[in-house]
Amino acid sequence: MNQENFYTVRGYQLLNEKNTLLTSSMEDYLEMIYRVCLEEGFVRINELASKLNVRPSSTTKIVQKLERLRYVNYEKYGVIKLTKEGETLGAFLLKRHMILEDFLSNLGVEDTLKDTEMIEHDVSLSTLINIQLLNRFFSDNPDILKFYDAYKEQWNAEQPNALL
Repeated sequence: MNQENFYTVRGYQLLNEKNTLLTSSMEDYLEMIYRVCLEEGFVRINELASKLNVRPSSTTKIVQKLERLRYVNYEKYGVIKLTKEGETLGAFLLKRHMILEDFLSNLGVEDTLKDTEMIEHDVSLSTLINIQLLNRFFSDNPDILKFYDAYKEQWNAEQPNALL
């Protein structure tokens, strides 16, 4: 058996945090700021809070942290705009989200948004790249995805509670 060091999920998260300044929550805010700014060029605290289903006071605190890290420009009671660094990172965060959501959709997961949100902050770049490649493979070879869907349907019929 491979003699690797194993960690709890939280242990891996703590190891990952050493390599980043952003928390999972900050990533969610930056991704949403990027999404809104793509359409409108800016976002306001109340709109951002509403889109993330959080209180405006919590939103203000996170936006201030993002400003200190130079990802956004924000004036109290004003608009939030992305810096160049914020735009670059926001684009990556949205792309990561879309790759994972497409992957889960290919697997036949019904609530892709919830599961994507649960996965996206802890996936390694190497895994993300391989998931993107698999998504492209399925896109370029739709017959293979149809075989998977048929296999899954048969499996579920024969063993509906296989993991339980």
